[in-house]
Amino acid sequence: MGKALKIAVAGAGFSGSLVALHILRSNPSATVILIERAAEFGRGLAYGTCDPKHLLNVRASNMSAFPEDPDHFIKWLALHMPPHSRPQSFVPRYIFGTYLQTLLRATLATDDGAERLIILPDEVTALVDRPEGIGLPLAMGHVIDVDHVVLATGHLPSHDLPGFEQDLLASSVYIRDPWAPHALAQIQPGENVLLIGAGLTAVDVLLGLDRAGHNGNIVAISRRGLKPRPHADVGPAPLALDIPERLPLSGLLRLVRRAAAISGDWRAAADGLRPHAQRLWREASSAERSRFLRHLRPWWEVHRHRMAPPVATAIASLERFGRLSIRAGKITRAQLDEQGALVSWRPRGQPDEQQMRFSRIVNCTGPAGNVQKATSPLLADLIARGCARPDAQGLGIEVDAQCRLIAADGTPNPRITAIGPMSRGAFWEITAVPDIRIQARAVAERLV
Repeated sequence: MGKALKIAVAGAGFSGSLVALHILRSNPSATVILIERAAEFGRGLAYGTCDPKHLLNVRASNMSAFPEDPDHFIKWLALHMPPHSRPQSFVPRYIFGTYLQTLLRATLATDDGAERLIILPDEVTALVDRPEGIGLPLAMGHVIDVDHVVLATGHLPSHDLPGFEQDLLASSVYIRDPWAPHALAQIQPGENVLLIGAGLTAVDVLLGLDRAGHNGNIVAISRRGLKPRPHADVGPAPLALDIPERLPLSGLLRLVRRAAAISGDWRAAADGLRPHAQRLWREASSAERSRFLRHLRPWWEVHRHRMAPPVATAIASLERFGRLSIRAGKITRAQLDEQGALVSWRPRGQPDEQQMRFSRIVNCTGPAGNVQKATSPLLADLIARGCARPDAQGLGIEVDAQCRLIAADGTPNPRITAIGPMSRGAFWEITAVPDIRIQARAVAERLV
């Protein structure tokens, strides 16, 4: 039996809850302190929604919390939510959040679970080196000492766009965080609304407004005017792609296009890339990564992270009846006026600006990655003291292949690990459940 480790996990969304469960499974003598400032543990941002129209964008058959038991979620659904237990179904996200909470409760209910898993409603504000561990000052004033810390802080909140005047940003016309409690409830049914961005966050906002009875016009503006592609009703089997090492981006693009043409379904080719995505990212140089992010990232995002078929149908209906218009362009200025907000924007490929007025503006640009702008006291402290540094592409914080935090001087910290979206700079594809569960198990095994 190994040492009786005490491990703190900062953040109890999917990443934090899962790594806590895997640590407890891997080491019968370990104690995990799961720390979360939000009211609920196990849900996080993605699975905290109560809207039944907010569906998973991965089929139920691929949502098990445990890689070694791929049918775990399906079996749980069959027991607790039988109508949703079809492997091909896209389950409401709140149900998956309930699944995660059930796993935590089941752990607490074991003979020694309440001693080995400590649920702490608080926030870690800093990390302090100790001779034989790490001290964690908490927002409520306590300090706890542990052997190791896992940072599972999830996505960073969106940033405000340049060109937005301060009086507009401070007004009720501008909704900075659509996930804040009752944020969308202030939008009146007939108001004209601007969504900044057209990705999955915008899709969630559209579904929420539609469910609330909104009938005004909605315009979504993004740089390229792309929206997430739909899943097929019955998913095609992923293609088995033979991808050579060190393949240039141009060669990879040709290979995927050729595979999609042969298979007749681009989804099979896109899903066939998944097992190779992290390897391809590791092999790419910094310049190649930057080229990918600059030119191909928007196309990858909409083809890789797709909408469930019912969601795609609902969005298409909004477009068909003229209630939603998705436009490609850049917002150059937005200012408060007597009718709401006056927005100047330049359509993509055109030299002249246009203006539109909106009653409300919702920031749907999605999660940010620039940790130097982070409002989290913990991340700000780590960056300021040189205990962490941003990754080269500005996607999160830099970690090594073992997920150990890299300090400003380039050395890995054996006592601090970061998982989930904050480690995207090292792994790229590390935001979806199938990827994070593998990472969580690997981290748990390394810690014990």
